[in-house]
Amino acid sequence: MIVLLSVRPGTLESTMTEDLSPAERYAAARKRAVEQATALASFREMYDFGLDPFQIEACQALEAGKGVLVAAPTGSGKTIVGEFAVHLALQQGKKCFYTTPIKALSNQKYSDLCRRYGSGKVGLLTGDNSVNSDAPVVVMTTEVLRNMLYAGSQTLLGLGYVVMDEVHYLSDRFRGAVWEEVIIHLPESVTLVSLSATVSNAEEFGDWLDTVRGDTEVIVSEHRPVPLFQHVLAGRRMYDLFEEGEGHRRAVNPDLARLARMEASRPSYQDRRRGRNVREADRERERRQRSRVWTPGRPEVIERLDAEGLLPAITFIFSRAACEAAVQQCLYAGLRLNDEEARAEVRALVEERTAAIPHEDLHVLGYYEWLEGLERGIAAHHAGMLPTFKEVVEELFVRGLVKAVFATETLALGINMPARSVVLEKLVKWNGEQHADITPGEYTQLTGRAGRRGIDVEGHAVVLWQRAMNPDHLAGLAGTRTYPLRSSFKPSYNMAVNLVEQFGRHRSRELLETSFAQFQADRSVVGISRQVQRNEEGLEGYKASMTCHLGDFDEYARLRRDLKDRETELAKQGAAQRRAEAAVALEKLKPGDVIHVPTGKYAGLALVLDPGLPAGRANGHRGFDHLDGPRPLVLTAERQVKRLASMDFPVPVQALERMRIPKSFNARSPQSRRDLASALRTKAGHIPPERARKQRSQAADDREIARLRTELRAHPCHGCSEREDHARWAERYHRLLRDTSQLERRIEGRTNTIARTFDRIVALLTELDYLRGDEVTEHGKRLARLYGELDLLASECLRAGVWEGLSPAELAACVSALVYEARMSDDAMAPKLPSGKAKAALGEMVRIWGRLDALEEEFRIRQTEGVGQREPDLGFAWSAYMWASGKGLDEVLREAEMPAGDFVRWCKQVIDVLGQISAAAPVEGSAVAKNARKAVDALLRGVVAYSSVG
Repeated sequence: MIVLLSVRPGTLESTMTEDLSPAERYAAARKRAVEQATALASFREMYDFGLDPFQIEACQALEAGKGVLVAAPTGSGKTIVGEFAVHLALQQGKKCFYTTPIKALSNQKYSDLCRRYGSGKVGLLTGDNSVNSDAPVVVMTTEVLRNMLYAGSQTLLGLGYVVMDEVHYLSDRFRGAVWEEVIIHLPESVTLVSLSATVSNAEEFGDWLDTVRGDTEVIVSEHRPVPLFQHVLAGRRMYDLFEEGEGHRRAVNPDLARLARMEASRPSYQDRRRGRNVREADRERERRQRSRVWTPGRPEVIERLDAEGLLPAITFIFSRAACEAAVQQCLYAGLRLNDEEARAEVRALVEERTAAIPHEDLHVLGYYEWLEGLERGIAAHHAGMLPTFKEVVEELFVRGLVKAVFATETLALGINMPARSVVLEKLVKWNGEQHADITPGEYTQLTGRAGRRGIDVEGHAVVLWQRAMNPDHLAGLAGTRTYPLRSSFKPSYNMAVNLVEQFGRHRSRELLETSFAQFQADRSVVGISRQVQRNEEGLEGYKASMTCHLGDFDEYARLRRDLKDRETELAKQGAAQRRAEAAVALEKLKPGDVIHVPTGKYAGLALVLDPGLPAGRANGHRGFDHLDGPRPLVLTAERQVKRLASMDFPVPVQALERMRIPKSFNARSPQSRRDLASALRTKAGHIPPERARKQRSQAADDREIARLRTELRAHPCHGCSEREDHARWAERYHRLLRDTSQLERRIEGRTNTIARTFDRIVALLTELDYLRGDEVTEHGKRLARLYGELDLLASECLRAGVWEGLSPAELAACVSALVYEARMSDDAMAPKLPSGKAKAALGEMVRIWGRLDALEEEFRIRQTEGVGQREPDLGFAWSAYMWASGKGLDEVLREAEMPAGDFVRWCKQVIDVLGQISAAAPVEGSAVAKNARKAVDALLRGVVAYSSVG
């Protein structure tokens, strides 16, 4: 029997109710009356649409006093549950904190809640902005709440609910620990609402929340409110990725699979060039032009989507420069997606939002090119843009006045910008270390933007055809929803002193063992222990099979292993010796030496442009800090300029000839490379490479090997007719024994890992007099107020008086080294630094870091494990100094060689740390606190001041 919540005369519901008996009608009426008296009923009346089942289930759990974890796809409306927590808090006279991972999301949610409840009831707290912070509902970044918890802020009084939006951020290896800190340290009386993207281990995360927060309901919804259709755009044709099979089973479109096979059979460009004459190449080019398959250009894609009625669209390009280039390509192609009325509306809104920007800065910021794109309905969106520009793009896109956005993947992280279609140019992106395929989780996150609830009937994900594309691989990405939540929690110095101050060492240790990281580690130990048990059973069977009637075969097998290990060791020594000889030979190379590269991708004749010696090894040359020895920069005979590695030189190399490198030579100029490569071939092309002489093996003269071979032949088992059979079982036995030992070490390593790291951090802090047992010293209390990746370095600089006597601009330059990290490591040039006291202070900061780094090594605190202090980066010091000294935006950005958005973001992070330093620095006998406040004022001007709400 189904009982519906509301009954209107003449409806299906009323008809069904009339079919019930009087007692059943009375019970249904009673149930409706109870439901209408709930907070959920009044909350539902605030919306002009019905709630989905998962939203109702979560809201009912909240009203029943339970915490909730809601995992649902992007755009499914899970924030409704967070807004119900706000509704409950206001109804109960309690406070609600709504936390988000990024300021842009905080600003967006603040605006939404202000519209619903009025600005008097809603506040905003981000790292550099405070609006109505005593309001009953406060939107904030997660770091702000963490800092409040450690400081014991009075604002926490009366807190009833905390909403953690985008809680899957706790997987973030840089910031994820903050989410766990908040979850662990929130008072027990606070009800936690966790909102997450669809993750494959939501139940595991829910079990942990249940352990640390009490009764928590896990609600998982896989349902997309707007169905998503997947396509591949190849040439002029849009292919469906899937073909519906029997029983709703989806198979890869056979037309797409046929296309992939056809393209795979085509000769590659290199194949066509090799051994063909010009006429043959011309015929091939004509055939290509007649081909139906190519990767469409960006303007062509937008025009196609517009013709199909699939705009607005977000095209994800994993490069900021490519996003800007895409907009320019569309402008040059004459693309116009807005009519005159829309253009006027765009201009009016843009001028209103950017009115505060000084006229002289507009040209520097590329305002007029940006405005032209917006008027045509086209824009870029990436982290390098000025925050104000990004916010305008977001607003225009939501209002339908921008119809094509080219964005990096940062747009997929929570900003409310749904589209009808999402386009992916490639399925490969740079992950900071290498170009790697995007994961199913990333694909789901990106394509989740497609389909606007209440506007679109369906959403569309379009992947552009690329040569060598595998439709089965794409189908795997689209059909797999594995996005596991993995903890990135690691103790830090700041966390350690704050915990010890509040709870003491013993209780702090216990608290850290309740982290999700330890929870996951302990769970994995269960499976490993089972594997160890199975292995031990297998070892018994193998031991029985290798038993020999002539003697102890285990002893015989050990002799064979020792012999093999010794031979391997000697082979490695020989290889190491050859590498050392090769490195010595490389160190003797000079610019202008002609060499023969013996192996590798660039084997053959080459001219040394730069020997690439490790720092300090080249006479007057700055050098490179290579861990694996010299890395010469060479020009090959094929006109390529490449930096080679030691693996390209397995044998020593000698200069065959010498050549003069023209002073005018420019490695980036194709003509310059062509001329010098031609001279290289003329000079040394006739010289044959030297053949490496084969050396006598060390094993032939080794006494240990001779002894082991003698003992092996004298052993009783050596004469066994089944010797090799026994040996195979012995090999299996020892391989399994080795695997079992590794598993046992993994169990030992995963048990109490977080607590052991905490113990090492506490030991180091005790050594530096930040802690004395359970007592936090004055130095420790200062460290407790410094949050950031280089918290201990900042504290040590304050302690040593490194920043005393610096001007506000010089202090800003020094503090920038604590926050700045270059997007790509560039070891070609030393960064420009302010002269005088600032340069000396920066040098002292690096020396202090070196001392801390050595101390961390001593206490086994390793940066590779996500703990410890990275080296300060001086790359932003000159920019921060110039800006704080009052220089103009044009001059600063030209010198900084970075986008305005990056400049603003780094300035704001410097301002944040300067605020912490002003609070932590000693008041008496020191001017650092006062100068830190002056530095904040000096930085907080122009683009930095008006860049965004938060």
